[in-house]
Amino acid sequence: MSWLQWAEKDFVLPPGVIPLLTPQPDDHQTYIMYHGTSRACAQQILCTGFRQSEDGMLGRGVYLSRDLQKASRYPINHPEEDKVVIKVMVNVGKVKAINQKNHPMQKTWHQNQYDTAWVPPGNRMVPSGLEENCVWDPRRIRIIDVLPPGVIRLLTLQPNDHRTYIMYHGTTRARAQQILRTGFHQSKDGMLGPGVYLSRDLQKASHYPIDHPEEDRVVIVVKVNVGKVKAINYQTHPLQKTWHYHGFDTAWVPPNCGMVQSGLEENCVWDPRRIEIIRLIKPKAVPAHPGYSHGYM
Repeated sequence: MSWLQWAEKDFVLPPGVIPLLTPQPDDHQTYIMYHGTSRACAQQILCTGFRQSEDGMLGRGVYLSRDLQKASRYPINHPEEDKVVIKVMVNVGKVKAINQKNHPMQKTWHQNQYDTAWVPPGNRMVPSGLEENCVWDPRRIRIIDVLPPGVIRLLTLQPNDHRTYIMYHGTTRARAQQILRTGFHQSKDGMLGPGVYLSRDLQKASHYPIDHPEEDRVVIVVKVNVGKVKAINYQTHPLQKTWHYHGFDTAWVPPNCGMVQSGLEENCVWDPRRIEIIRLIKPKAVPAHPGYSHGYM
């Protein structure tokens, strides 16, 4: 039996969005970014759109990051259970790298005809060393989704060895019924070699099978004891397809590591017996064309 496997080339991103392949955002390209805030502020942003901050490290603008881990820390010193992350699409326009403290354009980049200021990762501009963007015009930003705190923590952290997690597998209705009858089986191959391909990200699983009619897709919700986990965090990793032969039970691809086009996390479980099926659900609706643009006129 030939079972579905997830392709190395991930599902198509929303129209106009490009994968995170280059460190600095390219001029006039569109990227997925994140903004951490409180639940109350998130609701207000959903109602009225983003607004410029009055000031900040890079001056006025909307502060965002392509790094979900960074965005999930905000607001700093705020109760964890009240934090959420707003996921957005941003056309960055013309980009200026601000790569040192007291940069001559640190707060005047917009007056010099730039639309976005970008702070590279691994610099001393911010204590975390993670990248940051400041977008001058909120009309460049479209909201896609709001991620609750449990999802944020889960998707940015490597699965712990020998722990059990909820995961998802997208497939067709017919194959889902066959999996219910006979259980999961290893794919013959894939980006991470043989195994069962799953994700803790429901959004990702909802896109599978790629190019299949949406009304015939279903998602299988499962519990997985991951055993010993190996992070495969870049293309041509020496253990990319041999992790199981080095004593690992699950291979994990972190979000935003350049392995897949969508930037969403992925897991490959070697032994199907580690997987317990819970139920079938409908795929999460993820609009290909965000229906509205948040911002002010």
